Amino acid sequence: MKVAAAAYPLDFFADFAAFEAKLTAWVSEAAGAGAELLVFPEYGAMELGSLGGPAIAADLEACLHEVARWQPRVDAIYCALAAQHGLHILGASAPVFLAGQSRPVNRATFYGPQGILGHQDKQIMTRFERETWFVAPGQGLTLFDTPLGRIGVMICYDSEFPLLSRALIEAGAEILLVPSCTDTFRGFTRVRVGSMARALENQCVVIHAPTVGLCDFCPAVDENVGSAAIYGPPDAGFPEDGIFAQTPLNTPGWAYADISRAAIAEVRCNGGVLNTLHWAEQAARIDAGVTRA
Repeated sequence: MKVAAAAYPLDFFADFAAFEAKLTAWVSEAAGAGAELLVFPEYGAMELGSLGGPAIAADLEACLHEVARWQPRVDAIYCALAAQHGLHILGASAPVFLAGQSRPVNRATFYGPQGILGHQDKQIMTRFERETWFVAPGQGLTLFDTPLGRIGVMICYDSEFPLLSRALIEAGAEILLVPSCTDTFRGFTRVRVGSMARALENQCVVIHAPTVGLCDFCPAVDENVGSAAIYGPPDAGFPEDGIFAQTPLNTPGWAYADISRAAIAEVRCNGGVLNTLHWAEQAARIDAGVTRA
């Protein structure tokens, strides 16, 4: 199947119809290229803060609430596009205020041709999220069992914590989706290295979709650095450098790749190395303790 990762810029909108037109154009382009699974980035929905006007968009707290209030209409658009084109889409993550909670989670919603399949909330908050923005961590992981394969989501910083991904892999995940939002090249590099490491150690495909470019109306996401990419383990049946495809740095557009569930199953059984199978061997070595020399 063909998959697509978005290097997605954030725009200021005069009205909701302008956002709908943008999203429709992006999804239609990927569908026209034959993609079946689309991944949008972390906090890509923050551009909806512009609908409250410049003052709201520029206010860290007010913008969270402005973006969150549009979520039902955003869900409706994603659902309609997924149904129209027969796609699975990980939508751009957004702040969501849950009942009984004063602080929002950072939630990515997964859509299929039949509607909303579920969601994944970010698990580990960055310093900005926990110290300045006060976005709350999610509770637990979701494995999506779809016709395209068993899919998990690691939102940005989560990809840098291998045990989170490993829990999804042990539950059966074959593909990991990594939406991200980073404001420096080093931040982007951390997520990129984490994504490639997760592909290596879990012998799976990782699809990385970042925000890109300047967003001068929303200080929470004012600078965005990244390159969309699809990674796999550098082993038999996969690219030798582990990179299926990537977009030029900070350039809006889609990265596309043809991936195979059969290739994932094969490399896990007959690869040059068997990281997935041998993962459990670490426990005995750790239990043996560390010798000081």
